[in-house]
Amino acid sequence: MNLELAKQYLEGVKNDEDGRESKVANLPQRFIERFVAKGIKVDLVETGRIVCSMKVQPHLLNAGNFLHGGATATLVDVIGSAVIYTTGASHSGVSVEINVSYLDSAFLDEEIEIESKALRVGKAVAVVSVELRKKKNGKLIAQGRHTKYLAPRSKL
Repeated sequence: MNLELAKQYLEGVKNDEDGRESKVANLPQRFIERFVAKGIKVDLVETGRIVCSMKVQPHLLNAGNFLHGGATATLVDVIGSAVIYTTGASHSGVSVEINVSYLDSAFLDEEIEIESKALRVGKAVAVVSVELRKKKNGKLIAQGRHTKYLAPRSKL
């Protein structure tokens, strides 16, 4: 087990073994949202609800060759945040809590549907639910809930 190698990978320090610099340290800002959301098609937008679809891309697979849990959680975050705007909110706030229940797997090139619903959008807090399903049979892949704090905007 090489703990120093893991540290160097994340911090972007040159690795003595192969001389390469970390790819993580050189990623552009807000990279993760674009990386995970690449290929999303918005199928429906209405007040308090968004439905999207996408094919599982190779860059979103984990070591088991199915949709990575981190990618799933990011979809809950990104699409859950987007549905807040459909309620008339001027901003989507900051995450207070996010949870995801992983119920099934989605594999390479499998078409999935992501549905986000605003459960409550108040003055200070928004709560949304997000479900990922297999498009061919409707089987639930993951279910998430995202709570966001809607900090008041300055009137200056």
